[in-house]
Amino acid sequence: MDNPGRAVILRGMKDMTDIIVVGGGLNGAALALGLAKAGLDVTVIDALPGEARADPAFDGRSYALALASQRMLARLGLWPRLEAAAQPMLEIKVTDGRVGDGAAFLGLHFDHAEIEEGPMGFMVEDRHLRGVLLAAMAASDRITHLAPETVVAQSVEARSASVTLASGKVLRGRLIVGADGRASGTRERAGIGRLHWGYDQTALVCAIAHERPHNGTAHQLFLPSGPLAILPLTGNRSSIVWSERRGLAEDINALDAAAYLQVLRPRFGDFLGDIDLAGARFSYPLGLSLADRFVAERLALVGDAAHGVHPIAGQGLNAGLRDVAALVHVLAHAGRRGEDIASPQVLARYEVWRRFDTATLALATDVFNRIFSNDRALLRGLRDLGMRAVQSAPALRRAFIREAAGLTGDVPDLMRV
Repeated sequence: MDNPGRAVILRGMKDMTDIIVVGGGLNGAALALGLAKAGLDVTVIDALPGEARADPAFDGRSYALALASQRMLARLGLWPRLEAAAQPMLEIKVTDGRVGDGAAFLGLHFDHAEIEEGPMGFMVEDRHLRGVLLAAMAASDRITHLAPETVVAQSVEARSASVTLASGKVLRGRLIVGADGRASGTRERAGIGRLHWGYDQTALVCAIAHERPHNGTAHQLFLPSGPLAILPLTGNRSSIVWSERRGLAEDINALDAAAYLQVLRPRFGDFLGDIDLAGARFSYPLGLSLADRFVAERLALVGDAAHGVHPIAGQGLNAGLRDVAALVHVLAHAGRRGEDIASPQVLARYEVWRRFDTATLALATDVFNRIFSNDRALLRGLRDLGMRAVQSAPALRRAFIREAAGLTGDVPDLMRV
């Protein structure tokens, strides 16, 4: 168990903390660190064992961190430990193609030189980001990390909320935050419904090593079966997020490495030379999920517990980190004013701030996926006209870059320079 000095307190039946965070993944850990920085005591309840979270082996998973997300990690004091393992994204090239076209036919080209702030974002491997978050939590005397542990019940009292753990312990706090994924038990126990549907697509995720340098360029290929993202990692490596129709994806994922690459190569093209797998392969079904509400009495939701979108824009983790930064901002400012940080009025500020943005993102990714994941001649012509219009308009292109970098709208304190 992490942070054993704090864990001794939990030998009794009850413990009191400021915030109970249910979920020890990336969003839950980042939230705990942000709240601790704001002077709040946090208990993180994590279903996975600490050794599973801390596994240093490269498993192929990586994340595209928007510039605003990188700034948040810097404000939390984490970026110096990540910078050497992070690959700046200097360009993004978008192609509307077919299998066999590869990345040769350009539709849109975004260059970081069009904005003043620097790279549009950074690619960071899961193992590095996860390890840095875990180490920072363990080093904080305001964070108690309980792992492995699960919540089996939750309730709300007049001035506090409580959770009952599978081990029999009961914890009380001023606020419960659900950071426990799309199938969030926290959301379900609070009686919050959600809008959700599947896309009949599955994402195939892996990393590849390639012969030629990527030069910090990310590629998004729109193929009839779904988008294929090629995202630069450090060295001559790239992360692949490859969407295929569900049945075909299951067949592809069952292939051995050589056959898997044989299917990937005509979709990928030869612009990076010879390719080979680097790390494990994953797959997960794609769909949309949006909670009916982001808050309830003494409860808030962040990340996938609140919203889950198609990876077509690479904004899933960034949207979750934006939730984290916004919630920390709202609670910290309310605390400075002497307000009850879990009052309905305070939590409503967080919901108003984040719900419109995430609903808009969910709608945009849904529409883009439906428009681009087909080979209909009329739609292909219309979307290619649209991409040419954006490419020929520098101001519009710059606006897209700033939006993707997370630099637009009302920016929370943790994401400011």
